[in-house]
Amino acid sequence: MIALDPNGLVRYLVRDDAGQAEVARSLLGTLSPDQPGYVRREVILKLVWVLERADGLGRGEISAVLEQLVVTGGLVVESADDVARSASDYRMGGAEFADRMILAAADPAPTASPPSIEPQRNFTA
Repeated sequence: MIALDPNGLVRYLVRDDAGQAEVARSLLGTLSPDQPGYVRREVILKLVWVLERADGLGRGEISAVLEQLVVTGGLVVESADDVARSASDYRMGGAEFADRMILAAADPAPTASPPSIEPQRNFTA
């Protein structure tokens, strides 16, 4: 099993650098259920952060990527059930993906919306 890093996954998904995207594609192409790649929770968190902030993808697009990763035969995603549930909830809005993953790790039966100590912001035009 080979551990995958967020940079390789981003290059593969976004294809913003042709050379690096090809290297990532070649590596991922060698993976199989018998010789899978391993994706840690932290890699998922960094992947989401990069896709949101650097690449400007929306929640729906990111959720679709995550849901595909957890069912890809050549990958083993750490805490795949938490990732899938958090991705589904994240798509609906509200809490950030990382907050949803923290809640999933802390509670096997999470609430719909994680509690927050952040102040509510009222934006007016």
